[in-house]
Amino acid sequence: MLKRLAFVLAAVAAVLVIPAVGATVSALGAFDALYAAGPPRPVPAAAPVPHDPAKPTAVVVVGDRGAVVSDALAPYEILAATGRFNVYTVAPHRDPKPLTGGLDLVPDLDFAALAARLGGSAPDLVVVPAFPDVGEPGTEPVLAWLRDQAGHGSKLLSVCNGGAVLASAGLLDGRPATAHWLKVDDWAAAYPAVRWVRGERFVDAGTVVTTAGILSGIDGTLHWVERLAGPPVAAEAALAIGWGRYGTAVPVTPPAGMPDAAAIVNAGFRWHPDTLGVLLANGVGEVELASVFDTEGQSLSSRTLAVSADGGPIRSRHGLTFLPRAALTDAPDLDRLLVPGATRGVTAPGGPAPEYVHDRPGFPYDTAVSALSRRTDVATARWTAKVLELPTDGVVFEGRAWPWLPTAVPIALVLAGTAAVVVVFRLRRNRLSRPD
Repeated sequence: MLKRLAFVLAAVAAVLVIPAVGATVSALGAFDALYAAGPPRPVPAAAPVPHDPAKPTAVVVVGDRGAVVSDALAPYEILAATGRFNVYTVAPHRDPKPLTGGLDLVPDLDFAALAARLGGSAPDLVVVPAFPDVGEPGTEPVLAWLRDQAGHGSKLLSVCNGGAVLASAGLLDGRPATAHWLKVDDWAAAYPAVRWVRGERFVDAGTVVTTAGILSGIDGTLHWVERLAGPPVAAEAALAIGWGRYGTAVPVTPPAGMPDAAAIVNAGFRWHPDTLGVLLANGVGEVELASVFDTEGQSLSSRTLAVSADGGPIRSRHGLTFLPRAALTDAPDLDRLLVPGATRGVTAPGGPAPEYVHDRPGFPYDTAVSALSRRTDVATARWTAKVLELPTDGVVFEGRAWPWLPTAVPIALVLAGTAAVVVVFRLRRNRLSRPD
């Protein structure tokens, strides 16, 4: 009996191991694709960025392995839209940094150039997005720089898991702080000296403000604008990016939890995700760009490829430099072509028809998540809004209810494995019953 039971358990394990291994490989591939660096390309010369000594200076710091796209670009556009700050992106070195989804940013300045521009003074505000390599030795140049800026009086804003970057620098010890609801328990275990807070969109600890997941960074940035420039300026900046929720009680994502079932299915069993070209064009809004790359990336349903009309760099609405990874005319086979912002009249001979993501009024992420629901399904879009910490009052969900095709993959594998086990059982039984 024990021998038979052991055989049955081994058979069950054999049935389940194939989808489990496939899901693990697929999920790791999705993560790697999200943070993959781009190919070597010439770095364009730094564009002249004006500096007004009468204005405070705010910088968004990016690590050598990049940062989460919304964490970096949404605060940047808010601060730039006020007109009250000198705003720069900075990094240890001025070379392309991959933002999640494959949007390659060329920082305005490296640390040395920023110090020269400020005459050795520290910036007034430093924004710290989430890094893919938080806690790893490669982040030490940024951590040392952050400690130095804080020691010279810089105020700090961390966005999402940028809180863990500050924690790893020792800048949150003894302070209340928050981070993304999916990771805050991990950070509490890794950095126990921090008083981690759950269920708040941002936490003000005086000279440091930390925010929860991704778009909570909008609330944290507007909070710093209120403190440094006044509520009317913050209200105007919110209006400039379409954030109509400013001044209202924004719903808070539950303080802890697991990924939704739709996320698990998409990460584990979309073995051939669509490749979506995302067109970069001069003058596109930073939030518009981030809304496409982050919505698609967080959905785990596709891979994004940044393209421009001629393969050359582009400059965004407030002067950031981005490098595409291909020209539109010679990009690899694209399943779809997404066009952020107001660009119209795109032609891609032989390629997919352009889809204008922001062809409806509203906050760019609202329309991007609505478009995702139409392209994939409602469950995937709702998960994406949840992980983005995007309130769904402005999102129109339409489309299929569930990701049925990737769901069918593990079911088919289990059925195939079960059929194979049944065949093995029958063959074994026939062999045992056969007379010698």
